[in-house]
Amino acid sequence: MESLPDILDSAARGVFPPADGGTTVVPQHSPRDAGVLAFTAHSVVFTDEDPQWVYDTLRALDCDALAATMNARFLAAFMARTGRTTDTIDVMMVGAPLPGRPALELTGIDDPGHPRVMSSRRRRDDVRVWAAPGAVLVLGRGIGGRLEVAVEVAEEVRQRGLGRELVTAARQLVGEPVWAQVSAGNARSLRAFQAAGYRPVGSEALFVPR
Repeated sequence: MESLPDILDSAARGVFPPADGGTTVVPQHSPRDAGVLAFTAHSVVFTDEDPQWVYDTLRALDCDALAATMNARFLAAFMARTGRTTDTIDVMMVGAPLPGRPALELTGIDDPGHPRVMSSRRRRDDVRVWAAPGAVLVLGRGIGGRLEVAVEVAEEVRQRGLGRELVTAARQLVGEPVWAQVSAGNARSLRAFQAAGYRPVGSEALFVPR
């Protein structure tokens, strides 16, 4: 059986689980992270709970199998079963590494007091932070050990393309795919990531300890 990192590595290369309406259950890669990844017509649930509980719960929903894992009733059952909590269902995006150096002038910093940095350190390992005027760029190891990016742009310097430059720079700072989770309602961020060459590959719901 494929592991969660195997599935994510394949998706980053454009190779996805079969579009057969099924659900694959794999163990958690980290005690911190459990959740659901929904690709085209196939879902992946990563949890250390009994896989049979997942399948039985999905069957009991009596709803469209293609949407069952992201159904609010299943997500609520997941929270109740695991004692975990979740925030939003995010769009899952990935960008391949880019050659060259970032056009932005970035300065490496250690700023545990910044809200974006604090949030990243709660959900990621090996967090690294860079600053640009009016903005921060954060990279860290998240779901399945993948490299995830988060950015924060101050209100007074928005609408100038800085977000797009930051997430483009993230692809130039490392030699591996960079992942992003973006709320489906955050149209500004979605446009910035797509303009920087990130492609949507599915949706995800992350469950973390309370």
